[in-house]
Amino acid sequence: MAQYKGAASEAGRALQLMKKRERQREHMEQLRQRIAEENIMKSNIDKKFSAHYDAVEAELKSSTVGLVTLNDMKAKQEALVKEREKQLAKREQSRELQLKLERQRERERKQEAKRKICSLSFSLEEAEEEEEEGGGEEDDPDREASEEPPKKRKLGKNPDVDTSFLPDRDREEEENRLREELRQEWEAKQEKIKNEEIEITFSYWDGSGHRRTVKMKKGNTMQQFLQKALEILRKDFSELRSAGVEQLMYIKEDLIIPHHHSFYDFIVTKARGKSGPLFNFDVHDDVRLLSDATVEKDESHAGKVVLRSWYEKNKHIFPERWEPYDPEKKWDKYTIR
Repeated sequence: MAQYKGAASEAGRALQLMKKRERQREHMEQLRQRIAEENIMKSNIDKKFSAHYDAVEAELKSSTVGLVTLNDMKAKQEALVKEREKQLAKREQSRELQLKLERQRERERKQEAKRKICSLSFSLEEAEEEEEEGGGEEDDPDREASEEPPKKRKLGKNPDVDTSFLPDRDREEEENRLREELRQEWEAKQEKIKNEEIEITFSYWDGSGHRRTVKMKKGNTMQQFLQKALEILRKDFSELRSAGVEQLMYIKEDLIIPHHHSFYDFIVTKARGKSGPLFNFDVHDDVRLLSDATVEKDESHAGKVVLRSWYEKNKHIFPERWEPYDPEKKWDKYTIR
């Protein structure tokens, strides 16, 4: 074979192509041999039938010399055909018996190989049972060839050998079942938490605060909360009668909370804002109205509900401290400015 001179990657690719072509050539040769064998088998079948009937005809000619009646001719022909079929049946039976003996020798050889292997990490009891079954077969050599071969027994693991590091289907199924049960239990517990009711204290802010309370479920979103708050506030504030939920904003601890977040999100993660926790919704006074505003307290202040138009008009004054909520941003340090 000529030596390829070039890059190492190209040489490897050329070698792979040569191997692939060699495998294809071997595959085509195997197919050609298989087709030839099938053609030979078909031709042999025709020869068998022709030889069978030629032998019967030759025997008939040799045994019917002279004039014989038609009935004698037919009777002689039927007798010769039956005799010939008996001979073929005996020959086929002897061939099947030979095949059975060969299969028995092969089975004994495999059992001997298994006995050598079972001494490593498998139980010897299974091998002994197989030997007993094999002995029973040898005692009865006249079994019919059409009988189904005995089912192979699955070798069991030796309990004295540590196999915990090996794959185990039963153990994996048990772990998956336990994992699924824990997942369902956790989801049921979280669903129960989401259905718990909490009282939300909020303040409608139009330059001054107007506090209201509403009962919500922990799984409700801010949009659902603002919808319910809007229904309560419309009776007292005329500017809200034509407003929609998308025109309202909810500010908690100086952070503008997006409408798609739920109370459950803040309770589970124990999220914090600039001036307090976002997961408490009970009533406390604003620390900026007290003398010790610089001292951090584990208290949550009433969230503010404001019109977006009011915020855009006044954000350069008081609400300049407000900013959108970012879950990636941490407010571990307490601030009031």
